[in-house]
Amino acid sequence: FTFEHALLDAGLPIRHIEEEHNVPMYITNIPAASSGHFSGNITVSMRPMTMQQAIKATEITTHFKNVHGTPIHIGNPSEIGIENITNPDFGEPVTIKENEVPVFWGCGVPPQSVAFDAKPELMITHAP
Repeated sequence: FTFEHALLDAGLPIRHIEEEHNVPMYITNIPAASSGHFSGNITVSMRPMTMQQAIKATEITTHFKNVHGTPIHIGNPSEIGIENITNPDFGEPVTIKENEVPVFWGCGVPPQSVAFDAKPELMITHAP
């Protein structure tokens, strides 16, 4: 992920790296821009942080506007259609500590999930 080195350099935690597995990713209720037969909802990756760390992470990721950019949502996952934070659609769940909030960034998975729904004859993509 393009911005994680910058977050680590600033001393911010990246829980899925600490726990040595893939980042949790969730399909939201936020519609992505559609194009022809392709439509669907935005998928986000999540990193838990304290609110102060989330503010710092937002400041840092403003410099990555051409890739992941700033968080799409900070806080209550149900506000973006995520009903069970411990059960990601892709990746693996991470520990969220008592003083932390989930911080959600846009993710490269939406084209895949949208394409799966469109059922093209051939599709080449990356693994989440």
